[in-house]
Formats: sequence, C-alpha cells, structure tokens
Amino acid sequence: MIGQDSLVRILRRAFELKRVAHAFMLTGVRGVGKTTTARIIARALNCVGPDGKGGPTADPCGVCPNCTAILADRHPDVLEMDAASRTGVDDVREIIEATRFRPMQARMKVFIIDEVHMLSRNAFNALLKTLEEPPPQVTFIFATTELRKVPVTVLSRCQRFDLRRVPQSLLAGHFHNIAVKEGATLSEDALALIARAADGSVRDGLSLLDQAIAQGASDADAVADMLGLADRGLVFDLLDALMAGKPADALDLTDQAYA
Repeated sequence: MIGQDSLVRILRRAFELKRVAHAFMLTGVRGVGKTTTARIIARALNCVGPDGKGGPTADPCGVCPNCTAILADRHPDVLEMDAASRTGVDDVREIIEATRFRPMQARMKVFIIDEVHMLSRNAFNALLKTLEEPPPQVTFIFATTELRKVPVTVLSRCQRFDLRRVPQSLLAGHFHNIAVKEGATLSEDALALIARAADGSVRDGLSLLDQAIAQGASDADAVADMLGLADRGLVFDLLDALMAGKPADALDLTDQAYA
C-alpha cells in the first residue's frame, strides 16, 4: 500500500492487539487501493504462515495455501461480489445464507462487496441484522466511491477508513520504479506530468504510464503532447502578451491552447 500510512498503521495495531473489526467500510476515489486493501485484509486474516501454524498477521506470508489461493482469486471462503451487477435483496440473501456455515478451509469467511452503494434499499435492510450480530467466523469488507449513498445504519456497524488520494511525489516515484522494471526510460519531468494528470489515482496513472511507454514518450514534451496539456511555455508567452498589451498575440496563443 502506498500513500495510506494511517490506514496501514491502524490495521497493523489492530492485528497486534487481536482487535480486528468484523466489518470494514473502505471509501475513496477510484484507483487508490480499496479492493487491493480488502484482499490484503482477507489474506492477513487467513494466513497460516509457511509452516502452517501461524495466526492472523499484518504481514501475510504470500506462500501458504490460503495466501496463494486468495491471490489467485480462487479461495472458496473469500467471496468477492460486485454490487453494481448484483443489486437485489436475493443476492444479499445468498450471502446471509452463506454466513451460517463455517469456512471450508480458511480461518475466516470474508465477503468483499465492491461498489456497495449500488445495493438497493431492501438489500441494505436485509444485511443490517447480520452486520449487527455477525457469526464469529465472518468478516465483511465493503468498498465504495460514493459513501453518501450508503445508509447511516450500515455505516454505524462498520469500521470506516477513508483512503486518501496518493500524493504526486509518491506517484512519480512509484511510476519510476515500474518504468525501470519495464525497461523504459522516462525523464523526471515526464513522470511528474503523468503523476499530476493521474489526480491522486494510482490506476489512472498506470494507464497513462503504459500509454507513454507504448508510444515511446520519454521526455516532458512528448508526454505533454500525449496528454494534450498546454505547454508551460505557452502560459508564459500568454502572460507576456497580456502584460505587453498585445491582444492579437494573446488571442493567437489562446487559440493554440484551446486547440
């Protein structure tokens, strides 16, 4: 996880104290790591360590059967549901029915519900009682970009985490590391432009980085051209024209920027 220091610190402490919540609400803009965090929590709850004797840990090993199955998205006890395509009360009833049974091979049964704000009112109401008194072997993790659409009755039963937009400096460093691994060379200015255009979203930035690598854009000019950004030099030229009282030049420069 990058750029989410407070979230990481709180969850680490919770695992140390064995006070992990039974329901989490992860919210934030697109591409900051909500679903990734949910999958990491699922692994942390179910990791048994390389020797098979470990307990819940903030540092899942990544090699035990549970970790590898969750990473491959094929674990029978970690169920991921997209609420955008399954919005009805019948879909939630399936989850409620599944909570009554013990996990097949893991320690905890984890239900990850993405875009939870898309659930209907009846679906939310059906989930309330199970959220209030969940079985001890069940954990719910909800992710949403539209927190205001989630009923307060649901929010009050969850531990809420607001994932922040990732700062540009962190994004630029992250993209540099990826570019090196991909064998691409991009200048610092080019990476800074991509990080700024990403607007705090790692996923958006990775899409732009992939596009830049595919086009062979390595310097700031090539990346600015790819992004369609007005050159900073153009901004300074426009300011000079305005200060010098040259409206014709200013309008020409404005036309270039608009194009």
